[in-house]
Amino acid sequence: MFDFLNNPLVELAVVDFGIQFCVFGVSALLKSERFYDLTGSLTYIVLAHLCTNWIPEQSFRQTIQSGMVVTWAVRLGTFLFIRVLKSGKDRRFDKARDNPPLFFVYWAMQGVWVFVTLLPTLLLLSRPDFVPISNRDYFGFTLWMLGFGIEVVADFQKSVFTNLPENKGKFINTGLWSISRHPNYLGEILLWFGLYFSASSTFKGKEIISVMCPIFDMFLITKISGIPLLEQYGLKKWGRDPNYIRYVKNTSLLIPYLW
Repeated sequence: MFDFLNNPLVELAVVDFGIQFCVFGVSALLKSERFYDLTGSLTYIVLAHLCTNWIPEQSFRQTIQSGMVVTWAVRLGTFLFIRVLKSGKDRRFDKARDNPPLFFVYWAMQGVWVFVTLLPTLLLLSRPDFVPISNRDYFGFTLWMLGFGIEVVADFQKSVFTNLPENKGKFINTGLWSISRHPNYLGEILLWFGLYFSASSTFKGKEIISVMCPIFDMFLITKISGIPLLEQYGLKKWGRDPNYIRYVKNTSLLIPYLW
């Protein structure tokens, strides 16, 4: 019989949401969102680390997979934490930081986001792996590296642009941002699909449906919490600027030259 409470994934979910809710309590008292993204990134690292402790000896695939997750989480978490410290706030939380119930929803959703996006990797890391490396793994690793590289370059280009005094109040339309209005999100989507492909080499039966995890992540980014909010913000701020209207009209939303 299936032992629900002793299932490793249930234990990891408890840790995931436990971290979110504990930091939410502190953040609600401080009325600050500064630790939000940092907490999310640390949760990815904690869950991956817990999995590695359950297996006496990791396979090459598991070592690479966990290393990719940790590398991504450390880089992005540090980048976002420094950014919010510099700006003093995150405008996503303007309506939430003084509204504890709504603020709680944000933290609960982060718990869902972390677990769902990481699920294929957790399935791989939480058990012994004896499946030989295949072309599917190399495709996944390559896709992750491509996505990670795009995200890092896009974030760097935007940071350099916004830190120049002469660009204050302007929108970026150079570098990767000249061929995609959201190249950082493109990189994010690609790297999670890459992690799915490499992990899926070990999947059995219904586990293959965890492909819905990177698809869910892409849906949230493109339809709910990422791109739509930034597009609305851009139109509100630069909607009367002919250069911005031309930029939106002539530049792909996400995938260069396609979408």
